[in-house]
Amino acid sequence: MAAGSVSAPSFLSLGPASGSGPRRKPQRRRLNKNKKKNWSKHSDVTEVEEFLEDVRLQERTVGGLVSEKTDDNLFFVDTGDDKKDLLLNKGKLKPLRIDLILQPDTKVAAPKDILAHQIPNSRKLRRKAEMEKRFGIVPRKQRLLYARLQKPAVKTKPVPNNNPARGFYDLWSVASPLDKELEGKDPWFLEQTKKKRPKRPLKLNQKPSQLSAIEVIAPGGSYNPTFESHQALLLEAHEVEVKKLRAEEKINRQVKFPTQEELPTKETEFQELCQGLLEDSDGEEQEGRTKPDDDEEAEDGLVSNAVCCEKKTERDRKKEKRIKKQEQRLKEQKEARQKQQELFRLRSIKGEVRELELKLAEKKAKRAEKRKAEANKPRRLGRLKYEDPDLEIKLSDELSGSLRALKPEGSVLADRFKSLQKRNLIEPRLRAKFKRKHKLKYVEKRAFREVTL
Repeated sequence: MAAGSVSAPSFLSLGPASGSGPRRKPQRRRLNKNKKKNWSKHSDVTEVEEFLEDVRLQERTVGGLVSEKTDDNLFFVDTGDDKKDLLLNKGKLKPLRIDLILQPDTKVAAPKDILAHQIPNSRKLRRKAEMEKRFGIVPRKQRLLYARLQKPAVKTKPVPNNNPARGFYDLWSVASPLDKELEGKDPWFLEQTKKKRPKRPLKLNQKPSQLSAIEVIAPGGSYNPTFESHQALLLEAHEVEVKKLRAEEKINRQVKFPTQEELPTKETEFQELCQGLLEDSDGEEQEGRTKPDDDEEAEDGLVSNAVCCEKKTERDRKKEKRIKKQEQRLKEQKEARQKQQELFRLRSIKGEVRELELKLAEKKAKRAEKRKAEANKPRRLGRLKYEDPDLEIKLSDELSGSLRALKPEGSVLADRFKSLQKRNLIEPRLRAKFKRKHKLKYVEKRAFREVTL
């Protein structure tokens, strides 16, 4: 038991590390200063640096250490007279070392920049000043300055807009009290100074289409329509579908393969091969018969050309000139006779002019009606043509008669988009088709293969 009690004491021993007991001074760390790397790391050189900085400052300002200077170099006699002080202290007042260093070494003066002292257009300005001085012309800048000094600008303080007793006016009226200051002034000046808006062209005030933004649906499209109105709407939708079917049938009829009865036979193929052969043989015979006649005509032409190529005599030239003058005189007489005859048919000419004016008026009225009828139609603004959307209808068995049980048809967003196209505000568009650049590559992964197997 004694051994057990000794080996496991019931109290804590007090050591140097414990909080109680006398504290020892921390042991000084020993450094090896015979190595150069420990000199700057573990040495305090601030006092040395301050001393050296002070020495450098004295050398810059005084030219050496103050302690080594004599009293004559440090002090001077002040008698109160600058000239007398200069004579007494002539050998003592010397320039500082730093000033001597900054002085130039050479005695050659720096070159003068002549361009820096030149004035552009100096001769022109001098001549202008002489003319103004001779004739008494005051420069424009000086005139404006005199005018400003004689008539000082009086700045009127704007009336605050928060006065409750201020007068009221109609904001949308034609005559506004704010426009009284602009009355009688040049409109071009007001537009350039942005005090008045420029005149808008009349075309900007016109709408691209007179159709209303929101069109009222036909009465047959109501949730509880009458029998007649619903049947009329169904008939309209039926006609649209019939028109589409006819267009599809026309395309199918144009591209379909011929039937067994319409296929070509050997007889039809032979007739096509022989077609035009007999006519060509008759034509060749006729050409063979007419060949001599053509040769004769060609010979006659050569003879006539040979005759025409003979040189004309002076007599022939005079004769041709006389004939031309006679023809010109007869032509002028005929024109004068026709003008004289037209005087007697003024009444008939007036009737013809009236008929022409009536025809032009009718054409103008027709063009105006056509333009008015096409004004509300969608124009061709882009590459695509406007197509009316499908009619939103309910069949007879789909009518509920109750607004609560009604199922919606179409989309509000698509309806607004089509309305903008119909009113010529935007061009008809199609949704861009997504085209994959690279084909998809399917890879069967190991995890998926384990599940499937």
